[in-house]
Amino acid sequence: MVKPVFFGLGIGPGDIELMTLKAARILNEADVIAYPAANGGESLARRIVGPLIPEHTTELVLPLPMSRQREPGRQAYDEGAAQIRDHLAAGRTVAFLCEGDPFFYGSFMYMFERLAQDFPTEVVPGVTSMTACAAAIGRPLAARNDVLKIIPGPLAEERIRAELQTADAAAIIKVGAHFDKLRAILRDMGLEARAQVIERATQGDQKITPLSDVPQGEHPYFSTILIYKGGESW
Repeated sequence: MVKPVFFGLGIGPGDIELMTLKAARILNEADVIAYPAANGGESLARRIVGPLIPEHTTELVLPLPMSRQREPGRQAYDEGAAQIRDHLAAGRTVAFLCEGDPFFYGSFMYMFERLAQDFPTEVVPGVTSMTACAAAIGRPLAARNDVLKIIPGPLAEERIRAELQTADAAAIIKVGAHFDKLRAILRDMGLEARAQVIERATQGDQKITPLSDVPQGEHPYFSTILIYKGGESW
């Protein structure tokens, strides 16, 4: 008996047309579509691909707590993996939706760790929010021998400063509640004028703002900050 496949589908940053043909095909063929929902609310991943999900497909919602504590998240992934395992063991193929790319800060990697050793697993790459943001502002992320760094916003201020110090270009992700801290760092390092804030890249309400123009007290949540300080004059 051939074991069913567990798919990790990269569905891109928000524009449904940025899904790959392969991801769309698997989405149409899978028996079960699984997707995370922050704190049990609406799933952005589900909203992105909603028009492509066949009516007969079983949907599996996996609530994930938005907590800085690791244990609640681990428990949620354990429970979600157990539900997916039941479907796979019953002979059903399962496609797990992941915004952006499954292996680029994606929640799928936690399911991969729990299930890939027991079931055939295939990862379908997707367009990342980082590359989508570069396309949105019409400026390359980096060129030639530039060093590009990807910096998570929750990092400690000292670490962020150190990484920016040696980068020609940077993409700051997971901005969220850390916006004020990040802005202060960039301003102090003389990088504020070189930074662009891209909110909800490729979605219908996409917004692009120079960091220096973001009103004080405003906190762009679903956003990425791109900075270029290399030698190329764009």
